Amino acid sequence: MNVTAISPLAPKGGFPDLPVIDGVAFATVEAGVRYSGRSDVMLAQLCAGTSIAGVFTKSATRAAPVLDCQAKLGAANDGGAAIIVNSGNANAFTGKGGIEAVDAVTKAVAKVLDLPQNRVFSSSTGVIGEPLAFERITAKLLELQGSLSPTRIKDAAAAIMTTDTFSKGAAAQVETGDGVVNIAGIAKGSGMIAPDMATMLVYIFTDAKIEQALLQDMLATLTDKTFNCITVDSDTSTSDTLLLAATGKSGIEITAPTGAFCDALHGVMRDLAHQVVKDGEGATKFVEVQVTGADTDADAHKIGMSIANSPLVKTAVAGEDPNWGRVVMAVGKSGAKADRDLLSIRFGDVVVADKGWVSPDYDEARAAKHMKGDELLIAVDLGIGAGAATVWTCDLTHGYIEINADYRS
Repeated sequence: MNVTAISPLAPKGGFPDLPVIDGVAFATVEAGVRYSGRSDVMLAQLCAGTSIAGVFTKSATRAAPVLDCQAKLGAANDGGAAIIVNSGNANAFTGKGGIEAVDAVTKAVAKVLDLPQNRVFSSSTGVIGEPLAFERITAKLLELQGSLSPTRIKDAAAAIMTTDTFSKGAAAQVETGDGVVNIAGIAKGSGMIAPDMATMLVYIFTDAKIEQALLQDMLATLTDKTFNCITVDSDTSTSDTLLLAATGKSGIEITAPTGAFCDALHGVMRDLAHQVVKDGEGATKFVEVQVTGADTDADAHKIGMSIANSPLVKTAVAGEDPNWGRVVMAVGKSGAKADRDLLSIRFGDVVVADKGWVSPDYDEARAAKHMKGDELLIAVDLGIGAGAATVWTCDLTHGYIEINADYRS
């Protein structure tokens, strides 16, 4: 199914201007993996010495490209590296043939770019359970090699889309005592979005010099604060892949998982995560769920996701209905520690429930007005402890049904 209407929550300025990351070049091509009339394969070539970190889906039915990437993480980074991505076919639930397809693609890329095969990372996204016509990809590798350019990251973002309605990018520049470090990232994701990590493909690049183990630690920590805090439909994909590459070309070394660089990377990852939610299939509203006063941070996260994933809450949001009873329900079913008589709820700045009862100052008209906005806040305080978490979701509309009912047609 081709989705043509752009999400009403898409960034108003369109795709941002991303800085060129020294040591990275991009190319795209129309290979006809599934779609016609659009690019559907992206290649990124990375310079020698690039460190690569990754976070992946925890699905028990992980796709062949995910398993291959996981096996390759931590390989020596003396030589260059590459990332190749196709859209239209997830190469998931494809058995031995899926493994052979990954091997064929990564081996061919390694040969064309003169790289060791264990430094070629691949991703596939799209329909599950159909063999990947990998020959269509390998036949285009020389064309991809010939069009590699450090300025084509925008094209790369477009090539990896499936049911996305807009391409997603984010960037940051970090001033250090030794100069400027650049970060640029792209993502795809629209449906089948749930944590561990969120169902999407994400590729982030920086010219900072970072040792692989530190890069991996930094990425895992920040993923828990960003991509593992979003949900569109509670469904975890077979293909989630987030790769972070540090080329080292700036010559500026990052040696700690804290500080200005880490803060900037966090911002880029959060921006991309939010864009994925704002492009949720059929989404018309972006919802931030803040949970405070929980017994632990883990309980707060569990409650936040219970609210964010509730079809009843999400349809109330779609209908612009300040139905706080559905929030109470979602808190109660979460399995986290809660006390009905301590629970307070806000929609925006409107207190709707206070310590287990309707607030005496509750103004339904003001709450309803808040629900008409494009970006909403649902805040819950458990009144138990110091645990807190913030998660993000979108509404559930008939558009979600239409997109997914017709996805394979």
